[in-house]
Amino acid sequence: MAIEIKSPTFPESIADGTVANWTKKEGESVSQDEVIAEIETDKVVLEVVAPSDGVVSKILKNEGDIVNSAEVIGEFSEADTNNQPKAAKEIKEEPPEVIQEQPKKVINKNGPAAKKLISENNLDVTSIKASGKDNRVTKADVVNHLSKEEHSSSPIITSKPTSKRPEKRVKMTRLRSTIAKRLVNVQQETAMLTTFNEVDMLPIKELRAKYGQEFEKQHGVKLGFMGFFVIAAVQALKKSPIVNASIDGNDVVYHGYQDIGVAVSTERGLVVPIIKDADMKSLPELEKSILEYSEKARDGKLSIDEMQGGTFTISNGGVFGSLLSTPILNAPQTAILGMHTIQERPVARNGEVVIRPMMYLAMSYDHRLLDGKEAVRFLVSIKEQLESPERLLLNL
Repeated sequence: MAIEIKSPTFPESIADGTVANWTKKEGESVSQDEVIAEIETDKVVLEVVAPSDGVVSKILKNEGDIVNSAEVIGEFSEADTNNQPKAAKEIKEEPPEVIQEQPKKVINKNGPAAKKLISENNLDVTSIKASGKDNRVTKADVVNHLSKEEHSSSPIITSKPTSKRPEKRVKMTRLRSTIAKRLVNVQQETAMLTTFNEVDMLPIKELRAKYGQEFEKQHGVKLGFMGFFVIAAVQALKKSPIVNASIDGNDVVYHGYQDIGVAVSTERGLVVPIIKDADMKSLPELEKSILEYSEKARDGKLSIDEMQGGTFTISNGGVFGSLLSTPILNAPQTAILGMHTIQERPVARNGEVVIRPMMYLAMSYDHRLLDGKEAVRFLVSIKEQLESPERLLLNL
C-alpha cells in the first residue's frame, strides 16, 4: 500500500517552500527516519524523513518545485517485514561480512548536509577526515576535504571550448534570495544610521585568561567573548527600552523581554538564531546557547521557532577579520550591534601611550525611532560595561 510523502507543516509565518533536493531516487530503499528530501524555506531547510523501512516509489515534486504546507510530494511503499528476521539471522551467521559492512553504516551516521555533499561530489567517505562524535563526518569536514582537492587539482569549467572568459550561471537559493530582498527592503524602508565607538578588551581578556580553564571545567563550555556582549546588551536595553522596541505601522511596540539574535554565517547564507529571554540566563547558560545554536546553524538543524522573534541582534564580523563595518538592521528590530576583530593599538591612558587590545563597535539604528543621543548613550553603556566587567555582575 502506497503511503503519501508530505512536506512538513509550515508555521503561519512561512507561506511555502522549495524542494531543495531528494536524497533518494525512485525505487531506492530507505530506512526508518532516514532523510529522503529537504525543503528549503525563507528561513531554514526542513527535512522529510521516511516513516518506516521501505522504498521511495514515486516522486511527485521535483527539485526546484514550490510546495505548500503538508502538500503531497511523493509516494512511499513499506518494506515486507516478513522476510526481515531471516535476513537478520543470515547476517549473524557470517560475522566477517558484518565487519565488512561497517563503512556503510558510518555513512548513515553522517548528517544530511554532509551526505548531500558527499553524493553530489561522488566522494569516498572513507577518505574524508571525520571530526564529529563517533567518527561522524560533518558538513564542515566535507567542505574542508573539497577545499583541499580544489587546491591540488585543476578546476573543471563547463563552458564553450572557444571561450577564454568562461561564465557559470547558478540559480540563487531561496534563502539567499530572501536575504537579498530583506536587505534591500531595510535600506529602502528605514532611516538607518550607524554610530561608532571602541572598547578596550583587556579586562575581558584578563578575566578569560584567569578563569577560562576553571570555567570550562565547571560548565563544560569555553568562556568566549559573545556571552559578555549579550549580557552587556541586555543591561543596556533595560536602561534604554526604546532600543528594544519596534515599529508596527503607526505604533511603537515596547517589548518587556530581551530576545537576542546572534548572527551566524553558514554556507547557505546568514542566519540569526534567537536566544529567548536572554535576561534570565547566566553567563554559562548563554555560552551554551550560543555554542548550540552555532553548531545547529552550520549543520542546517535550526528549527523555525529558534529563528523567530528577536528584539536586538549582535553580529560578529571580527571572526572573519573585519576591522570596521556598518551592520544592516534585522527588521523589524530597531538596532543591531556589530563586533569586530580585536587589534592591538596605541592608546592614551593617564597621559601615557600604551598598547591595548582594542575593538571597534558599530551600532546601526533606525532614526525613525531612535535619535542620535539615545543611540550614542546606548553604545557607550555597552562600552563601559565591557571595560569594567564587574558592572555586568552588579547590573550597573
